Amino acid sequence: MFDLILACIMGVFGGVITGLIPGIHVNTAGAFVFSASPFLLYSYSPEVLAVFLLSMSISHALLEFIPSMFLGVPEEGTVLSVMPGHYLLLQGRGKEAIRLVSIGGFGAMIVTILLLPVFMVGLPVLYGFLKPFIWIILSGTVVYMIYRLSRDFKSLIWSSILFIFSGIMGWTALNSPLSSSVSLLCIFSGLFGVSTLLYSLSEKSVMPEQNNQHRLELDEDILRSIFAGGIAGSILGFLPGMGPAQGSLLAQELSGASDTGREREGFLVAMSGVNASDALFSLIAIYIIGNPRSGIAVYINQILQGLDFNHLLIMIFSAITAVSISLVLCIKLGDFFSHSMQKINYEKITWFVICFMSLLVILFGFMEGANLIFILLIYITAISMGLLPHYLDINKSHLMGVLIVPAIVVYTGIF
Repeated sequence: MFDLILACIMGVFGGVITGLIPGIHVNTAGAFVFSASPFLLYSYSPEVLAVFLLSMSISHALLEFIPSMFLGVPEEGTVLSVMPGHYLLLQGRGKEAIRLVSIGGFGAMIVTILLLPVFMVGLPVLYGFLKPFIWIILSGTVVYMIYRLSRDFKSLIWSSILFIFSGIMGWTALNSPLSSSVSLLCIFSGLFGVSTLLYSLSEKSVMPEQNNQHRLELDEDILRSIFAGGIAGSILGFLPGMGPAQGSLLAQELSGASDTGREREGFLVAMSGVNASDALFSLIAIYIIGNPRSGIAVYINQILQGLDFNHLLIMIFSAITAVSISLVLCIKLGDFFSHSMQKINYEKITWFVICFMSLLVILFGFMEGANLIFILLIYITAISMGLLPHYLDINKSHLMGVLIVPAIVVYTGIF
């Protein structure tokens, strides 16, 4: 028991590191651990590694909001087009924004766990009925997502092109001789890690002075957003390949919140709730319907060789522990960042992370005896594709086609 508690605490702090260092995707960090699992299992049990990965993903889900708000803050003139967190930050309400995402993630996690008996009874039957139509549901969700996240016809066309081409790359990489861990490492490092960091180097940021006073009122709108985040995250964990961006869109519909106007606070809460709830439910889906629904869940499933009821109980208690510790750390570290952000050399951190991630991609490829030229080709392609949304000014979530398209192909039964 002690080793599991220690693994949970270490996983939380691992999530703090991956969450605070910009550009490190939690699936990328999970790929590192999974790639090293053949060696780690000589010293640690599969349950220890599974608890570590789950705790890391939950902690990351909360802590990743800190650099997204405090790093790369836009100019005053672009305030109406930025994320709600940036908007609050530019008003000097950074501490309030951090508390909103903290309570949103914690609350949605509790909602997901409380509703788990309902999901365990109803979801297997629902999944059995819907399984032949999963590819239709996924396709319909993708079409709606692209439409809702596109400003005009041009952005809709580019979003569709990026989605399709990222899907082709995902299908090619996942069906190549490369192991799934190395393939996912190259893909996620390039699409969502290094590409974001390279673009951020060209951005100049100015953060206004933050108000030391903050207010957080748990009114009806906030509570509704917490519930919506938990439900949306659970639905997200049920559908393969979907990411937080799609879940936040669903949560927005459920809660009535918006990323503009006075509903920004509720939107922040719901978006954080989606991240935290999805981190747990995508793993629970292994037990309920027999299929993992995220990169971390895939790694845990392969390490445990399946999830039984005892594993499920361990994961639930680990999740409660991890999200409770992460709640406190998110608030404390958010307050620290609001005071100390101007003293941090963001450019040096960024270049270090880029070099470190690239080195690990090559290292793990070399350790598996893979074709390094093919690995570098996937890696460079992923980076290039990951840069396009920034310059085309479209939502980067469309790159989740890298997982959604292979899932649609599999569920159609074509291959």
